Amino acid sequence: MLTYSFAEIGSDTLYHYLYECIKKDIITEHLKEGERLPSKRSFAENLGVSVITVENAYAQLMAEGYIYSVPQKGFFVEKLPDRILPGDGKESVSEETADPVPVVDFSSSRNHPDSFPFSVWTKLNREIMARDKYALMTPSPANGVYALRLAICQHLADFRGMKVDPSRIIIGAGTEYLYSLLIQLLGYDKVYAVEDPGYKKLYRIYGSNHVACRAIPMDGKGIHMERLRASDTDVLHIAPAHHFPTGIVTPIGRRYELLSWAAGSERRYIIEDDFDSEFRMVGKSIPMLQSIDVQEKVIYMNTFSKSLTATIRISYMVLPPHLAVRFHEKLGFYACTVSTFEQLTLAEFIAGGYYERHINRMRTYYKNLQKRLLETVRNGPYASRVRIAEEEAGLHFLLTVDTCLTDEEITKKAMEGGYRVLMLSECYMEDKAPDTHTLVINFSGMSENGLDRINDLLRRIL
Repeated sequence: MLTYSFAEIGSDTLYHYLYECIKKDIITEHLKEGERLPSKRSFAENLGVSVITVENAYAQLMAEGYIYSVPQKGFFVEKLPDRILPGDGKESVSEETADPVPVVDFSSSRNHPDSFPFSVWTKLNREIMARDKYALMTPSPANGVYALRLAICQHLADFRGMKVDPSRIIIGAGTEYLYSLLIQLLGYDKVYAVEDPGYKKLYRIYGSNHVACRAIPMDGKGIHMERLRASDTDVLHIAPAHHFPTGIVTPIGRRYELLSWAAGSERRYIIEDDFDSEFRMVGKSIPMLQSIDVQEKVIYMNTFSKSLTATIRISYMVLPPHLAVRFHEKLGFYACTVSTFEQLTLAEFIAGGYYERHINRMRTYYKNLQKRLLETVRNGPYASRVRIAEEEAGLHFLLTVDTCLTDEEITKKAMEGGYRVLMLSECYMEDKAPDTHTLVINFSGMSENGLDRINDLLRRIL
């Protein structure tokens, strides 16, 4: 029986560690092409782990093409293309298979592998393959498969208080693609604006599409209205329910001010980015700006990258009725960039209630993870030299440190110790911000075993 020791697992998860062990044995040909792997149940009993741990490891190996399954027979090692192996007298193994320098990433907003519902997703995949063969061979409409758009409509009605028609929803492979569609739809002659500080990549995306883009400062309630009115902005891109990185929630008074600004010109629109509102830690979800818009000025955008995984690459936007008509007239010739297979699987995942259960489970998980992480900091040896802010801001919080180091020196010291961090000053546009001594701590990709590493990070900085 194939056996591995978990003595050196460190902060890794059981599932990921087992996956890495099997993958290494396949790459080094310790496990040969066509060799049968142990059954999930017997393997789990032999290793002393749960069946779900083995199942998730096998699912990841299958997804990456290292193994394949034969119904009623089991899992087998896949044939890999010719490759250079360590110790064969040629060049070393590629960077993908080499042992990386250990880095604890407090800046990444990626999800932890264990958070993805592999078993349910695989089950739905099999059911759809067997049941929906005709639909899988039918090209998706430009705005996406109807079943997924209908499921999203029901989800928005149940959890965001939004009543929309499926014809107004546009599915795309990531929000970055949808941004480019919006620019084509609204016009290259428009002036676009983003929050400052904010998601810096967004500023660069608009620039790469060759449109004018402004960075509008924030105040304690969101976008600074006087600065917005003084600008020549036509299309404003904001996250009023949860601003990144400050965590500001735009109050109702400011929201009506924004809608009033948008109503001041036919050229003006607001893009409402709702990227991780599912994981608000305290209180109820914030009502959407789109839900109080009566003049068709708000374009709602969201993605499944935070609630499921960024690698699924499925995002969507809800257009006002007149813009939905314009989309079908002007851009309806485009092919949908998300595969029909993935769209049907996600539609079933939402309609079957799996998505709601997943969100509830992950909300509890992240809330407990955040609580333990904050307790680790507050009870640690550097508690008197740090200040925590915006801890209700979803899957990140702000950590200000009492130090004379510049932000660049903090980043360098952290990296020397194997830690990647994001400074608040890095979120300002055009690199014009002064040192803030404030770290933006993302914890969505962390495991519980790695929580205590934050005190080692603080030790290296302070």
